[in-house]
Amino acid sequence: MTAPAPAETISKIGVAVFPGFELLDTFGPLEALYGVSGAHKVDLYVVAATLDPVYSGTSNPMMNKAGSHFGVSVVPTHTHETVPDLDVLLVPGGIGVIEETAKPTVEFVKKTYPKLKYLITVCNGASIPAAAGVLDGKRATTNKAAWKAATSAGPNVNWVKTARYVVDGNCWTSAGVSAGIDVTLAWISKVYGEGLARMLANGMEYEWRDDPNWDPFAYMFGDGEFLNA
Repeated sequence: MTAPAPAETISKIGVAVFPGFELLDTFGPLEALYGVSGAHKVDLYVVAATLDPVYSGTSNPMMNKAGSHFGVSVVPTHTHETVPDLDVLLVPGGIGVIEETAKPTVEFVKKTYPKLKYLITVCNGASIPAAAGVLDGKRATTNKAAWKAATSAGPNVNWVKTARYVVDGNCWTSAGVSAGIDVTLAWISKVYGEGLARMLANGMEYEWRDDPNWDPFAYMFGDGEFLNA
């Protein structure tokens, strides 16, 4: 069966990675987008400050009290300077945002945002475009377990505490970790149609939370300092 034509042409999707990026923030959305690539021609660009492998874990004793070596390294395809103009940029969160190893990504987002059709953030990854000024004046959401720290990067952002994901213009921001799959499926539904999004969610055996206002975690984590405990 031929896939319906998308609402607009999307050919280049990038994901920005940095030391300490969160795995599910990154690979959950990419799994859904991989499904899109089976029906429509899209290419993935893995973007980092250098072409060196980027490790998702941390050795910081404050964040890794057990001293574990538990992470995955990914090899970027392009640097911030060499990546071509993208249609979509996915920005995950992770420990690297807290440890500030994501700082070069802030400048990259600031530089590349005007050329994007869409920006999608996951978890405290919203702190990155917030620090770049990209979200100023816009509605956005982020991780509820680290709400206070994550939102401090954007004092001029209209942060929405109770939301699974928020759409404002071409900026799609989501709550913590698994919420990145929900916002990505919602984006796929907009661009490629709800039928494809539903098919991909079912194929992933994933219960898609398609209601952007569904958010028990906003109440569960209270003042948003859970991750600092």
